[in-house]
Amino acid sequence: MIAVQIKDVKTFMSKLLSGNIFDSFLLEEAQIHTFNTFHIDGHRNREFYTKEELEDPEIFPYEYSRWREMKPICFQLIKGKKVPTFMKIILHKKPEEAYTLLEEGEAQGLANMLKALVVTMKYDGNGLLLTTGTSFSTFIMDKTADFLWDSAFRKFLTDAGIEFEEV
Repeated sequence: MIAVQIKDVKTFMSKLLSGNIFDSFLLEEAQIHTFNTFHIDGHRNREFYTKEELEDPEIFPYEYSRWREMKPICFQLIKGKKVPTFMKIILHKKPEEAYTLLEEGEAQGLANMLKALVVTMKYDGNGLLLTTGTSFSTFIMDKTADFLWDSAFRKFLTDAGIEFEEV
């Protein structure tokens, strides 16, 4: 797990909400505090879909909503002259991308226990902190997945031109 402070919050938020660099992620949760407190549960509502739709991987591919589908909603809640007083967004790497990362990092044995590679973004009015994490179906002592995810996320930010400082 690493925590990074974003140096240019405005540029980062533009890339998060208007760009496409995070479009390959899934949204677990979003909390946005502006004139009201908004909470978005990223779990897809299975009751909304027919049985056929649930079985169609094009319509219902993941447990969580895609960030690219949810970011316009979040953008609508945030846009305006005033910045939010608080914001927290939890994103997951898509399962197939997470498994590939572990397999390429020679951690294949961990892939079948992996639940998620996670990044939590917290803005508190003073700064924006991003924290990585891993989630497994059982407790494991091996930290290989953490190291692989941390390294991949640093590279992701650097390649996207996002300046950060580890804290």
